[in-house]
Amino acid sequence: MKCPFCQEDRDKVIDSRSSDGGKAIRRRRKCLVCKRRFTTYERIGESLKLYVVKKDNSRVPYDKDKIIGGLQKACYKRAVSTEQIQQIADRAEESILRNFDKEVSSAFVGESVMKQLRRVDKVAYIRFASVYRDFRDAGELIKEVSRAITEVEPSVQPMLFEK
Repeated sequence: MKCPFCQEDRDKVIDSRSSDGGKAIRRRRKCLVCKRRFTTYERIGESLKLYVVKKDNSRVPYDKDKIIGGLQKACYKRAVSTEQIQQIADRAEESILRNFDKEVSSAFVGESVMKQLRRVDKVAYIRFASVYRDFRDAGELIKEVSRAITEVEPSVQPMLFEK
């Protein structure tokens, strides 16, 4: 493994532990040349590729990083931690992999993410839904906001909009 600091490939593994729910191994390493420490992750290679079928029927390889990117945008300036975003993406991915082998529709991916996000932050959910569902007019957005408001428990999260 090349050191990210000095680019030498002489290092020593200091610590190894399970990560990402047992799907990866986290290794803490120390470069024997520059003495700096860094972390690497080892994951099982995916022999089976999953493709997402988009609205225009094009197919693209499934990429969890795209889900995380969308969640980060939706959760911008919200009280949602990076760990929570990762957990939402993990749960959505589990749902996807449990139900599909080779191809999954983008609609299923989006709904899986929204289902998880709705439980964590209603405002971030509305942001994500407004981009994902591509509302045709303000009326559709208002309907979705109204549904979210009626499900909010006042002790858990404040109202989105005053009535």
